[in-house]
Amino acid sequence: MKKTIGKTISAGLAVLLLTGCSGGLVNNVNDGTVNENREQTDFYIMGGMSALCAGYDDHEVLDGLLEEAGISIKWETMSDSLAEQVNIRITGGQLPDAFMGVGFNNYDLARYGDDGTFLDLTPYLTPDIMPNLCGILEEHPEIRAAITQEDGGIYGLPSGEQMTTAGIGVPMDEAYSIFSVPQYSMINKAWLDDLGLEVPTSLNELHDVLKAFKDNDMSAKYYGNAPGSTLPMTTGFDEWCWGQNIFYSGFGFTNFPNDVINDLQLNSDGKVEFVCASDAYRDCLTYFHDWYAEGLMDVEMFSQSDSQLIAKCQQGYVGVSTWWYIEELMGEYAKDYVFLPPLTGPKGTEYENTCNVTIRHGSPITSGQLNITNKCQSPINLLRFFDLWYTGESAMQLQYGPIGVFFTGQDDKGMWLSITDEEARAKYNKSAGEVRNSYEVYGPKLILAEYYNDVFYMEDRAIERLTDLDQFWMPYVKDTSFYPVDCAFTGMELETIDWHKPDFVTAVREQEGLWLKEGGPTDQEWEDYKEYLSKKCGMDDLIQVYQNAYDRYTAAQ
Repeated sequence: MKKTIGKTISAGLAVLLLTGCSGGLVNNVNDGTVNENREQTDFYIMGGMSALCAGYDDHEVLDGLLEEAGISIKWETMSDSLAEQVNIRITGGQLPDAFMGVGFNNYDLARYGDDGTFLDLTPYLTPDIMPNLCGILEEHPEIRAAITQEDGGIYGLPSGEQMTTAGIGVPMDEAYSIFSVPQYSMINKAWLDDLGLEVPTSLNELHDVLKAFKDNDMSAKYYGNAPGSTLPMTTGFDEWCWGQNIFYSGFGFTNFPNDVINDLQLNSDGKVEFVCASDAYRDCLTYFHDWYAEGLMDVEMFSQSDSQLIAKCQQGYVGVSTWWYIEELMGEYAKDYVFLPPLTGPKGTEYENTCNVTIRHGSPITSGQLNITNKCQSPINLLRFFDLWYTGESAMQLQYGPIGVFFTGQDDKGMWLSITDEEARAKYNKSAGEVRNSYEVYGPKLILAEYYNDVFYMEDRAIERLTDLDQFWMPYVKDTSFYPVDCAFTGMELETIDWHKPDFVTAVREQEGLWLKEGGPTDQEWEDYKEYLSKKCGMDDLIQVYQNAYDRYTAAQ
């Protein structure tokens, strides 16, 4: 079947073209003044929520902070279709008082700050209005620098989690963020043992294992599920912790989704490139199409949500998948799974001895998790509520769960102790991770490194994950270079990114999915694809922009 590339104007570009229609200001202008209105106490906030969270209504921690601030909030939260719904609200001018947990990037912040959709919070960052946050910014000027846009405005409150392998004893200058390798692949060891097979070390070996899972219908054979229910391998498609990208390591890269632009790679020589235009990428997609055609990869991987993936895994259908933790994904079947290491490339090819995991940036300080819009009548009242988030005890409870639920007491040093898995299962019939996920709140949480020394201990599973990262996954990383998320762009560069990025990202994603499903590309299709990215999607211009910004970034160090 002939495969063609259709140019699609993404929702992101539609936002760029239509934000001029985003409604009028409500006594708010970004002119450096403070809106002194303090009458509004009922607010409406729209944003993201974990698929595993029970919701923000009747949320013990949030309710306590709302009562202290003397306000109420109507929450509209979702785990699916968030970006689409946010775009609809912005383009239609139907704005909430604030967006929370959306994750707007620097490009969005610059654009929506410039057109007045988001308020510049700089004049509100005073000890009178936000004493907790101002204290943090005074002690950590680098955080203020990270959230300040090129025009000097601050269009969102800071968020970030300073959790690194330094917490398990790695020297600070050699430490890596817990987010460096987001996808931990895993395999059903019980099924392997039942079939007399070993944990694979190469892609070819994994192919044969997946075929054995399918041919023997292991979900039915081992767990007694319905005949034909076995899914040899299922993941999301280009998703953060639950995508397929870790399996590309056998071709020398793992194009994990990132907060700059997907598929951008920084090489050790300081040069940037898009891996999606490399010969290794072409060979990778051609190889994995065969898996898809054989029914070894879930046909729903391109459309399923994380909650749908979790449901499949927790019913015992799945042989191989990816996630943040085995226990969270596999539930009661977790004991049957082990990590599946990054695999070497196909035997008989130039990739036979290749295995390289590309790390992503860590947890940057961002300001896209809480953004107040021009519809908010009393920014001061809302900001005073969020200032309550910026204490160690508030941050830990919003991240993990309430004192008395996730945190069970304090030791003789005054440090809060987390619930253990054993205690959680005995009291709530859940793992500690599941307890946390039912309470976790998305939004402007700032978990400072010092909190792990004077407020609460790093949870056991974080220590476990950091230990796994350091000992199991980082040895597969041959080059620790990654493009820094806090590179600053000029106004002209932002225009270039805004103009080309949506089409570029959409074209690459659509074509990657098409080639995985239908096979290819032929020599001519590959050349047409690269020409399309260059001439129609601005790939060369984007590379130049990212290169220039990175060069300035390194020169300023």
